[in-house]
Amino acid sequence: MITVRGVVDRVGPTLLRITVLDEPAAHVTDVVIAEAGRRSQVADGDLVLGVSVNTTAEAVELIRHCAERGAAAVLLKPPLATRTSVRSAARDARTGVVEVHTAAAWAQLVWLLRTVLDGAADESEAGEASSAGGLGDLFRLADAAAAVVDAPVTIEDANSRVLAYSARQDRTDPARISTIMGRRVPDEVLARFRSRGVFRDLSRGRTTIFVPAQQDGTLPRLIVPIRMGGELLGSMWAVVAGPVPEERAAAFADTAPVVALHLLRRRAREDVERRRSAELVRSVLEGSGSIRLAAAELDLEDVPHRVVAIDVAGSDDALGAEGMRLALWDRITTGIGRRPAVTELHDVLYAVVPDRDGDGGWPAMRAALAGTVRPAPMVAAGPAVALADLTESRALAYETLSLLRAGLVDGPVLSHEQAWSVLVLHRAAVAAAAAGATGLGPLPRLRANDTEAGTRYVDTLYEWLRHAGDPRAASRALRIHPNTLRYRMARIAELAEVDLDDPDVRLALVTQLVAVRWR
Repeated sequence: MITVRGVVDRVGPTLLRITVLDEPAAHVTDVVIAEAGRRSQVADGDLVLGVSVNTTAEAVELIRHCAERGAAAVLLKPPLATRTSVRSAARDARTGVVEVHTAAAWAQLVWLLRTVLDGAADESEAGEASSAGGLGDLFRLADAAAAVVDAPVTIEDANSRVLAYSARQDRTDPARISTIMGRRVPDEVLARFRSRGVFRDLSRGRTTIFVPAQQDGTLPRLIVPIRMGGELLGSMWAVVAGPVPEERAAAFADTAPVVALHLLRRRAREDVERRRSAELVRSVLEGSGSIRLAAAELDLEDVPHRVVAIDVAGSDDALGAEGMRLALWDRITTGIGRRPAVTELHDVLYAVVPDRDGDGGWPAMRAALAGTVRPAPMVAAGPAVALADLTESRALAYETLSLLRAGLVDGPVLSHEQAWSVLVLHRAAVAAAAAGATGLGPLPRLRANDTEAGTRYVDTLYEWLRHAGDPRAASRALRIHPNTLRYRMARIAELAEVDLDDPDVRLALVTQLVAVRWR
């Protein structure tokens, strides 16, 4: 629940100002418009907009009617909200009165108020601390950033839509006021900033951008991009009096990662459909859910699908790791143009994608990840399987990702078709090592000689067997001359005392050498 003061604080003093509030704890439940002859629609906890109220007498009558119905507050345009008789009636009725900026459009205000109420409801359901990670809402972050830079601030998304703004907006200019009232930067203002190269600088990743005052009266701006995981999420704009000291500008820029993390968390966690989809995908990949139900709810086609594993545990910095995780999640679910089929299990994001070209398929996801997220994450795609076998694809995707993490294969992106041979070798190595196979035959003598004499007989034998019938290729892999290879192999044959022409001996040695090198 949110109070009248909470609503006013979130909308900000540019649009709303409390003139009477004797019940500061009064909760707001809805927004209604008071229309002539239809005031019975007012209910307990409503914010009532006096759209059709034009006189003091009408304002007093509306306040008394709203008080009988338990309304939280009445919103009026100037000068009604400050009239003595109106304020006295509100105090007698113990009903709040809020003044609305004279230039504010009622339709815009209804939309804005309902947006605030919806956000408060989501926070109440999820728990404000957990949904915002203790960072507070965007309006409080805007106020915090404004305090750092000592100037009024707006937080805007990548499409120049206003997401939040700080107090003190009355100290700005017409361009800022029209931006806040329209909830987005007007086209003519955008054009002026674009002509100065502001948006080009934002896309290039500059830390701060200063824009001097303009001839039309637009005040200077200090702009900070909001980035996370290599993605431009938006920007913060401070209306300043002139050039800002370097220390203060740097402190303003330091607030951007916190705002970015909040934007990503809000975008990820407030999406109920996304959370429901994640639960379905998780149950299917763990083998505990109905694939038929999941396929129906996720709109999965009856075609082969891959499970793609994306590493999200690569950053030592907690803020950076969380930002990378959420940026990846958003890029996967929104960048490929299909309903999300994504979940997270043990620091790995898993996405279920159809094995086909075009929107929503594995190639599209691969391009979406490679194009926007920096540094590039490690990505492993399991084999294409029927929907009923997604657990198998997930297991192989994770196993391939483990090879990438261990540096046993080149990345950062690998499919099962590229990795299967390495998987076979790695499994063989693990099994052979566990069975003690590396301690049999001549291999221990070769390893001991390498340790004592500094030779490279084990590596030489491995490459010679690996490139059977092609000594030149084996020499290139070892970076030695072919004559050196022949000399080493003669010494190995003497030391090993085995017949290297025997195919069973060669297979046994390959198994041992794989176990030594790949485990």
